[in-house]
Amino acid sequence: MKFRRKAATTDTAATDDAPAGSDGETGAAQAPAGPFDASAVEDDGIERADLGSVLVPAIADRELRLQVDDQTGQVRAVMLAGSDGACEFQAFAAPRNGDLWSEVRPQIAEDMVRRGGHATEREGRWGTELVCQMPVQRPDGTTATQPSRIIGINGERWMLRASFLGRPAVEPDATPDWDDALAQVVVRRGDTAMPVGEPLPVTLPDDARRVR
Repeated sequence: MKFRRKAATTDTAATDDAPAGSDGETGAAQAPAGPFDASAVEDDGIERADLGSVLVPAIADRELRLQVDDQTGQVRAVMLAGSDGACEFQAFAAPRNGDLWSEVRPQIAEDMVRRGGHATEREGRWGTELVCQMPVQRPDGTTATQPSRIIGINGERWMLRASFLGRPAVEPDATPDWDDALAQVVVRRGDTAMPVGEPLPVTLPDDARRVR
């Protein structure tokens, strides 16, 4: 697990949802049905990094990275990174039996256009996704286009939002292993009442708090 102690800046603010494991045809026949609710994996014997609202097992060829704000100590981003791309994800409070992704997806697309980019829809493993192109500025002042693929997965009073970068963003059909990696994430909603759409808190493991 790698920790970056700096303020994280993300180019895409996404919100997602779709019934977990609802599309068995777009994935491989043996593909996991997740992401899972914490109640569904109790005592399954799998060791996971406990980040509060998300629990992440060790995943082959994927490195778990956290971006931490130096001033507040808060986790700003949780990411799985690999040789050909990355997946940044966060869980949000959602209504029971609701479809938050369908509500926020048009808002995300509109925000992309407002910021000079564009977004189109495609059907993926968990339903409708957004394929986005956003202009960004390089450190040397030149501009480039950053592709991303944003999905949303509805769970039990939560929604998991994920943004794929790199090859899984531009070649999703050729990189099903990235969807398989996301499917292994577990969400812990908790019993605290929260406004719909509020991010669920992410915390560092106790031993990680001593990393400088």
